[in-house]
Amino acid sequence: QVQLVESGGGLVQPGGSLRLSCAASGFTFSSYVMRWYRQAPGKERELVATITSADGSTNYADSVKGRFTISRDNAENTVYLQMNSLKPEDTAMYYCKADRYYRGSYYVYWGQGTQVTVSS
Repeated sequence: QVQLVESGGGLVQPGGSLRLSCAASGFTFSSYVMRWYRQAPGKERELVATITSADGSTNYADSVKGRFTISRDNAENTVYLQMNSLKPEDTAMYYCKADRYYRGSYYVYWGQGTQVTVSS
């Protein structure tokens, strides 16, 4: 049974930090690209950060570049999102996603999300 379980969200003041975790099970985690998305009320889901399976290279949305860091631990089947210098506009539900294109098929798994609220 495939599972992606996010944790680490919560309420934080502007300028604060949070570390999100996404624990994976039921699939070969190390073979999948891992991504963090977010969705604020009334807005479309936005890709925040990506980390590849092959060499662990990363990519970020311009809105979080320099503040957020994505990382993965293949031994623990977990991907992280370290979020620093948080702003009220970072308030959203954060989701992790695993995806892989393999032998002509595209495999995609989503977590249930964790809420991040940045407010004083």
